[in-house]
Amino acid sequence: MGQPAERASREAAEPELPPGQRLQRGWPVTHYGPVPKFRPERWEFRVFGATADQEKHCWTHEEFSALPYDTVVADLHCVTKFSMLGAEWGGVSARTLLEIAPPAPSATHVMVWAEYGFSSNLRMADFDSDRAIFATHKGGELLTAEHGFPLRLVVPHLYAWKGPKWVRGIEYMTADRRGFWEERGYHNLGDPWQEQRYSYQEEPGDGPEL
Repeated sequence: MGQPAERASREAAEPELPPGQRLQRGWPVTHYGPVPKFRPERWEFRVFGATADQEKHCWTHEEFSALPYDTVVADLHCVTKFSMLGAEWGGVSARTLLEIAPPAPSATHVMVWAEYGFSSNLRMADFDSDRAIFATHKGGELLTAEHGFPLRLVVPHLYAWKGPKWVRGIEYMTADRRGFWEERGYHNLGDPWQEQRYSYQEEPGDGPEL
C-alpha cells in the first residue's frame, strides 16, 4: 500500500530538467577552438554600441575585478543535453553593468563578444535577468581556463551557448542579429524549456528580420 506514496515522494525529490536533458554530476569541458591565453596586462572589457551616453566604456582586468561582486545559485543547461544543477556562480551581475553603463532607450538586444571574435546575441529582457551574471567563480573558486577564466556569462534560463566563455565585452544593439552559433544553425532564442535548439524550429518573430 505504501509504494505509490513512496514513488511520489521519490519523484518529487528528483530535480526538474528541461525536456531532452540529462542530469550531469560533473562539469564537462565543451567549447569550439583553442583555450585562449590570459594576459591580464592586455585584457579589457568593453561596453559599446547603443549606449545611453553614446560613449564606449572600458575596464582593465583590475578595474573589472573591483566591481560589485554578486552570487547566484543557478543551473546550467547545455544544448548537448546535459544539465548541471544548483551551482553557485560568483562575479558581476549583468544588471550591474546595465546600471553603470546603461543602454540607450532604443537598444533592444545585446551581442556578447568573446575571444577569437566569438559572439552570442540576447534579447535585452534576457540579458536584464536578475540571474544573469558575468562569472569569475564557481563554488567559491576561480574558474579554470577551460571553463572560461577570467570571465564567462551565465544566463541560467537559456541554453549555455548563450553565455560564452572568455567574454571581452558587450554591444548594445537597436536591432537583432545572429551570433556565432546562431549563424550556424542554432536557435536564435535558445530557451531549454521550449527545447529551442536549432534554427529550423524557429517561429515567425524568433529571429532577426531579413
